[in-house]
Amino acid sequence: MELALIAVSLSMDAFAVSMCKGLGMKTLRYAQGAVIALFFGAFQALMPLIGWFLGKQFEQMITSVDHWVAFGLLAIIGGRMIWEATHEKEGDAPFCAVDQRLDYKELFILAIATSIDALAVGITFAFLQITILPAVTLIGGITFVLCFGGVALGHRFGIRYKKKAEVAGGAVLIGIGLKILLEHLGLVTF
Repeated sequence: MELALIAVSLSMDAFAVSMCKGLGMKTLRYAQGAVIALFFGAFQALMPLIGWFLGKQFEQMITSVDHWVAFGLLAIIGGRMIWEATHEKEGDAPFCAVDQRLDYKELFILAIATSIDALAVGITFAFLQITILPAVTLIGGITFVLCFGGVALGHRFGIRYKKKAEVAGGAVLIGIGLKILLEHLGLVTF
């Protein structure tokens, strides 16, 4: 359940961008929606895998404070998501242009930009002994589904829920980080 919540939270930035892409389509194109979702899903799966490999390199040195590292990273990521969602100005989304062609270079850059948080989460997975392949498969799959749906929702309803989704995603990441910290300190058991 925690992993699914992390996957949903991590995918909120990509979901918001997907909504923008759908908003810009005069006609909903499912093939383009699938390509957009594939880019975001693949990078959301790849980045935690890279982070996990990096984290495994430092695992022995950090084991005594891993819960603090996990809490810190998740709190920073979640806090940044909330701050960016609440401080964004109108017109801050240049990738929402109306009926533009699918630009693979732009998608590549957006997929990297929206998955940097997943790299940091992958590092925490290494410290928490998470089995990485099922985790990244779940993260990539959930992101794909949400982004595909985001394109359709963006086309249908516009971008009015973007900020709420990012704030909720940030709050969930902070909550999971706090739960990890409190469990390791022995203050709560779930």
